[in-house]
Amino acid sequence: MAHKPLERELLTVLATHVTGRIADLGCGPGHATHYLHEQGCDVVGVDLSLGMLAEAHRRQPDLLFIQGDLRALPFPAGTFAGAVAFYTLIHLDPIDLPAVLREIRRILVPGGYLLVGFHQGNETVHRTQWWDQTVDLDFHQFPLPTMRQWLADADYTLVRVAERAPLPEIEFATQRAYVLARTPSTTDPA
Repeated sequence: MAHKPLERELLTVLATHVTGRIADLGCGPGHATHYLHEQGCDVVGVDLSLGMLAEAHRRQPDLLFIQGDLRALPFPAGTFAGAVAFYTLIHLDPIDLPAVLREIRRILVPGGYLLVGFHQGNETVHRTQWWDQTVDLDFHQFPLPTMRQWLADADYTLVRVAERAPLPEIEFATQRAYVLARTPSTTDPA
């Protein structure tokens, strides 16, 4: 997070909007989980990968990390006031994203916030090597208008959209997009 000021800013915005627990969905090694914790948030890291969860526990032993699949999250409805999905949705088949966004909405309280970060584009990049490890990963890119539509179809309201150029010295060279969205509130007009 040290070299990513926009991501830190957006996480701070999320932290100021949310009163209650936040889920860091697809937390990986827990860097966003840790950052939100440093901002005073009650945060839970969630990842499908046991290896990533082990690394997150190693790096942040005092924080809570839980295994979970975005397609069927292991939480009751309305558990979280906010959620973050930084470069998480990119690992899912685009055909699954509308249902996944509805599943995330299910675990959010009315008026809850979701912050999504993703690679923009129309490609799928397949990797067999990453960080000197053998892997079998697909990274899906999404056009920003498509993500906006998926969120609208899942009954989120857009709060803020931000974009940035890649940081080629530290990350894959794609245009980045971030969307902060909100679920309907019980006080919102029908």
